[in-house]
Amino acid sequence: MSLPLMKNYIDGEWVESDSATIGDVWNPAKGEKIAQVAYGNKNDVDKAVQAAKNAFWEWRTTPPLSRARYFFRLKEAFEDNFEDIARTLTTEQGKCIDESRGEVRRMIENVEHATGVTTLMCGYTLEDIAEGIDCYGHRQPIGVFAAIVPYNFPAMVAWWFLPYAIVSGNTFIVKPSEQVPMTQTKIFEILDDVGFPEGVVNMVHGSKDVVNGLLDHPDIEGISFVGSSPTAKYIYERCGATGKRVQSLGGAKNIVGIMPDANLEIGMPSLITSFFGCSGQRCLSGSVLAPVGDGANAFIDQFVAATKIMKVGDGLDESAAMGPVVSAAHKERVLGFIEKGIEEGADLIMDGRDFVVDECPNGFFVGPTIFDNVTPDMTIASQEIFGPVVSIVRCKDLDDVINLINTRNYANAACLYTTSGNAARKFKYRVKPSMVGINIGIAAPMSFFPFGGSGYSMFGDTKAHGQEIFQFFTDTKVVIERWF
Repeated sequence: MSLPLMKNYIDGEWVESDSATIGDVWNPAKGEKIAQVAYGNKNDVDKAVQAAKNAFWEWRTTPPLSRARYFFRLKEAFEDNFEDIARTLTTEQGKCIDESRGEVRRMIENVEHATGVTTLMCGYTLEDIAEGIDCYGHRQPIGVFAAIVPYNFPAMVAWWFLPYAIVSGNTFIVKPSEQVPMTQTKIFEILDDVGFPEGVVNMVHGSKDVVNGLLDHPDIEGISFVGSSPTAKYIYERCGATGKRVQSLGGAKNIVGIMPDANLEIGMPSLITSFFGCSGQRCLSGSVLAPVGDGANAFIDQFVAATKIMKVGDGLDESAAMGPVVSAAHKERVLGFIEKGIEEGADLIMDGRDFVVDECPNGFFVGPTIFDNVTPDMTIASQEIFGPVVSIVRCKDLDDVINLINTRNYANAACLYTTSGNAARKFKYRVKPSMVGINIGIAAPMSFFPFGGSGYSMFGDTKAHGQEIFQFFTDTKVVIERWF
């Protein structure tokens, strides 16, 4: 039986790629091929850019409220297809179905937030900057933008950028991860039914050739990227060399501190979700667990006990709390980090290397894995693993936790569990990461607040969604005016 082939969406049409290079799409829970995707090339990029460029002027001159009305219709269409999107997402990515539903909800919230363009895109004025002279600042769209997005959130991440670019009057190209192309294809089928003008929104599947084609294309004004830090740095530098705007979000090594006064009865479920949700494959996942003081042993026992009762299985199983990792290759990468932890002398107190789900014997599963007595210099405490591996670094006090956080290269997120307002204030005041959680294991902001880290977790200075993103997708034209 032939597998479905994902097509590009260019100029309002579904078109096959010019490339003969084909990749496989897998169901990671079953270890089965479920679709194929063409790895596009420069010609595909050129076609999409030309379509977006041709559509720009008419779309740019469409009133903002009229542009927003497309998103009101799209929001309702997404609601009507909510479960189909979520199930497609779980099938190709592996995360649990409730996590997929949450992701789709966050995607829709960005659509909702973008409809506030008539307020969020407003400029500013000042009369009499000098005698008889007034000044205006108008936010104006710029042209063609593109997003290069990762495999861990196939639905949501593209929509951290797309709605804001489009509603501001720009045109757009999405490059989904070649590992999970089905979800965005499903989303674009819905978008197509809503009837955006041809060329305003486009999608090109592919790998490195498409990425480089977008980065180097002279008619693309800016790039939004989410992925690993080395790739984020590469994209940032390459866009800088060609004069493009760029927001390039990288990896993470998030630390969760546990103070002796933490309310673990309430906090434990969110801790488990923080470390093992999406099988640890998200940039806001907890990675290092930092219990403070003499009560660490009791806390660790509680954490291990809560982990042991967590069900691991096919993400479409409503009772599963953790699914597989995304691919066989990524499974091997995660297993390599576990071996490294053992080699460097950490105590493996929960071993997920040989984990098998009886109903899915061929799936790409790594079981929950916990190391104790990890030191800050160990590989598993300093490098991004992106898997269900917890490194416990015991700390003397809050200052020790803060120092541990601030000596990592990454600065995406950090969390602290405590009932002390003083400790919480000191923590959020002094830690370097740009997203902080207090008694929350995943510091994920809503669409109306910005998303992004600092340090090696973020290259560029404009973060995803929030209010600030309208600055990225517009240029402020200053008009100084005098009449005689």
